[in-house]
Amino acid sequence: MEGIEHRIVKVNGINMHIAEKGQGPDIVLFIHGFPELWYSWRHQILALAERGYRAVAPDLRGYGDTDAPASADGYSILHLVGDLSALIDTLGQQQVFVVGHDWGALVAWYLSVFRPDKVKALVNLSVCYKARHPTVKPTDGLRALLGEDYYICRFQEPGAAESDFAQIDTATLMKKFLTFRDPAPLMIPKGGLGSLPGDQITLPSWLSEEDINYYASKFEKTGFTGGLNYYRNIDRNWELTAPWQGVQVKVPVKFVVGDLDLTYNTLGAKDYIQSGGFKKDVPFLEDVVVMEGVGHFLNQERADEISTHIYDFIKKF
Repeated sequence: MEGIEHRIVKVNGINMHIAEKGQGPDIVLFIHGFPELWYSWRHQILALAERGYRAVAPDLRGYGDTDAPASADGYSILHLVGDLSALIDTLGQQQVFVVGHDWGALVAWYLSVFRPDKVKALVNLSVCYKARHPTVKPTDGLRALLGEDYYICRFQEPGAAESDFAQIDTATLMKKFLTFRDPAPLMIPKGGLGSLPGDQITLPSWLSEEDINYYASKFEKTGFTGGLNYYRNIDRNWELTAPWQGVQVKVPVKFVVGDLDLTYNTLGAKDYIQSGGFKKDVPFLEDVVVMEGVGHFLNQERADEISTHIYDFIKKF
């Protein structure tokens, strides 16, 4: 990680840690997912800086070295987008390129809905845009389709997932998360994550013990409540985003997903992408890439290819 600089900036009432490298005039803002950190973009930070961009990756609210408000109410989509909007201002830019993954992709979609003037172009990974349902709350829909054991439903009760996670040492827990490759819906039975297989995990070539230890060192300090609070706000976000019912994402977009990613294989995402629904909601969608044999954490699993996908798209603007 040589040459990556770290600093704390004040945005939207919190102290946010950012990692950055590069001196180019254009900023690429990388937004991580759960349960991750700025570190998930380590390869792309170096690659885009080498290609002449200024790469910036924050720890999002509740993660790593960024402040974690105590109340779950402080993690709504308005807070999360507000943090990034303020960060863009703090960086001295009117517009930036945005790259998101997992929850970071969701936040990037809403940044593009709420403040399209700040997004020059967007590359999102794993999680496609899904228009707000006009009448069904997200957790009601998820429970009806997949039941209480579906991980997002399991994450709703404050403290419950944290108690499950505490049964496993943090390094092992991070290995379970980051090496998970089952494209089926993620179910967490009553025994918690400890009952899932994977106590003796052989790390893939793209993930080292050093990587695992970095993640573990941060989550051992912060716990997982900050990240889990994103999930605990999905019904509240549904309520808060009612004024944007039917609004399209109107920034240039490239979308990349692995064909083994659970997000691509559940909740109708594959059909939505292939049937034209995605293009209808995101009219400036220019490219969809489905990577064969690739799982959820594709920006780490196929780091060089993802960096190239990002560069090949943003260099056009």
